[in-house]
Amino acid sequence: MTDASVSRRRAVRVAGAVVTGLRRTTTTALLLALVPTVAALLIAAGVLCAPVSLATQGSWRPVRITGFAFIYLLVDLAGLVAAAVLWARRLPDRLDREERISADAFAVLERLLRQLRRAGEQVFRLQVEVRPPPPGETGHAAVPVLVFVRHAGVGDSFLLLQILLSQAGLRPHTVLKRTLRADPALDVLIGRVPHCFLPPFDGRAEDAIADLAAGLGPGDALVIFPEGGNFTPRRRRRAIASLRRQGLPRRASRAERMRHVLPPRDAGALAAIAAAPTADVVFVAHTGLDVVHSARSVWSQLPLREGVRARWWRIPASRVPPGNDARSEWLLTQWARVDRWITDHATPDATHA
Repeated sequence: MTDASVSRRRAVRVAGAVVTGLRRTTTTALLLALVPTVAALLIAAGVLCAPVSLATQGSWRPVRITGFAFIYLLVDLAGLVAAAVLWARRLPDRLDREERISADAFAVLERLLRQLRRAGEQVFRLQVEVRPPPPGETGHAAVPVLVFVRHAGVGDSFLLLQILLSQAGLRPHTVLKRTLRADPALDVLIGRVPHCFLPPFDGRAEDAIADLAAGLGPGDALVIFPEGGNFTPRRRRRAIASLRRQGLPRRASRAERMRHVLPPRDAGALAAIAAAPTADVVFVAHTGLDVVHSARSVWSQLPLREGVRARWWRIPASRVPPGNDARSEWLLTQWARVDRWITDHATPDATHA
């Protein structure tokens, strides 16, 4: 490596540190400003809604929504405090091992997500049924897993991470959208565990995913949402049209038969499988949160009338076909299975297409 190359890398790291510091300062200041603001909105919502809701036995939607937002901000603030405490404890020993730093961050994330789930259960009547039940924290799995999840509904990614951490006893190495770094606690804590924000600052997304997958060990789970975004009817139509423009009419026709999911973007999934050939693959289908997919649906569908149901199945690494072409077809077939399960279990309100 030349001196010029080393200098460029050092300059990139310094610039990245400056940007990260400015972003975290800004988002933390915004969080501190939002806590009293949302608290005032919660009080106002309670005062204004009480006469109507008590008289009509209403659902108290404004109070529920602002109340959960207030709880979320408090949990976020608690996460920042916990991260700061962990950082202060490490100051005497700057040689603290990376594994210990990750373990502490995962423990804090688990507590925060568990609190948010409990808040969702109390405020929005969230009920979750997972079949088969997660194996539980009875020791880490002998092999890592790649978890490919349907993406539909507000908060489904947080709920999945909570289930993996609290119930399955796995350490999720997550592929996330870069916009989530606007959450200050998530930004800090995810930065201390293996992760990948997309789009990457440099290089291809699939290369970043492959690097993350290559580092998996026993008890680790790489979490990917192959659809690339939350399901909506409009996104489904655009994805199918894009396949046709790319000269993939057969794949577009198969995507048209799937009514509840987007056709998977398989570049990242294939890169993960290639980089972690000994990892088993887990597919997760779920329904219940898909009725909450816009600001309008948040207002109309909360509190939840139906519970959240999820179904997962695990495929051993030995049964994953070789070669990208065969794996692409296999991934699409598994995604069709996700769609069939949703068709059989979705509530009427979840039928978007």
